[in-house]
Amino acid sequence: MTELQPAEILVVKGGWLTTVQDLGRYGHQHDGVSVSGAMDSFSTIVANRLVGNPDQAAVLELTLKGPELQFQQDTVVAITGADLSPTIDGHNAPTWECILIPRGSRLHFGLPRAGARAYLAIAGGFKALPVMGSRSTHWESETGGLRGRPLKQGDVLVGGKSEPLTTQQIGTTLPAPLCPRYERSVALRIILGPQGDFFLKKSITTLTGSFYTVSPQSNRMGYRLTGPKISPKGSTPFISDGTATGALQIPPDGQPILLMADRQTTGGYPKIAVVVSADLPLAAQLAPGDRIRFVLCTVAHAQRLLRMQRAQLDAELPPRKSLTS
Repeated sequence: MTELQPAEILVVKGGWLTTVQDLGRYGHQHDGVSVSGAMDSFSTIVANRLVGNPDQAAVLELTLKGPELQFQQDTVVAITGADLSPTIDGHNAPTWECILIPRGSRLHFGLPRAGARAYLAIAGGFKALPVMGSRSTHWESETGGLRGRPLKQGDVLVGGKSEPLTTQQIGTTLPAPLCPRYERSVALRIILGPQGDFFLKKSITTLTGSFYTVSPQSNRMGYRLTGPKISPKGSTPFISDGTATGALQIPPDGQPILLMADRQTTGGYPKIAVVVSADLPLAAQLAPGDRIRFVLCTVAHAQRLLRMQRAQLDAELPPRKSLTS
């Protein structure tokens, strides 16, 4: 096959919330700039590696109801993450696999079968002007991506130049044992702290012995959870401090808030625990109505989990260093 031309994709329908994302805008929280980036970093990295991109290349993040896209050029793509019933010209499209979408074809997404967020990578990555080192969209501040907003009908997406041997990637898959399974009820491992002293001992028992439900008042900033109330020790004042993805804030009503990719840079609620990094991609696939059970984990075990996850992925899909300019 001849060398592929840079992708050009017409947005026929934008979907519910489809944005350009990469792995995030790090190093600017002290300026009040959110990290943002893909909610599910694992699916993002896999999608990029399947099409021969470096991990940081820009992808599309599709939320619950994906877009309809028309491809103006032959394009090598990979769809990972949630199963949003993808079809190409009416035929079922594979996920977790590098495929070729022919010129003139339409990629359509239907009802979600499992998970909440899918990721679409194209060989060469999606072109967008970097802002503070990232192409990620932060909708609230209208930063990054495609003019700082979700996709809408009539937008045209353009890809970068792909590697010369990109077509050799076609047919590459992520081995089935490494493909995540998305359920409506999940266990997320947590490390206690950093403000554990603000809470009664029974609060830890309540947190780890109960189910919490993702409420409809949830978004990329965080999930508001409903369940048994978490009680503080008293009215000890708390000074706002920095936040991290996966932190569990406890507001005055005692209902936890699980902070996610677009979280605020500082928070005024004490944090009882933090979800371990290896489980954050699973948390990213939760939708309103899904249930969470929290399981205690040590720092050492959390580190081993992440190292193992990365080593397994690197062994099957080694990372690429850079895109051809």
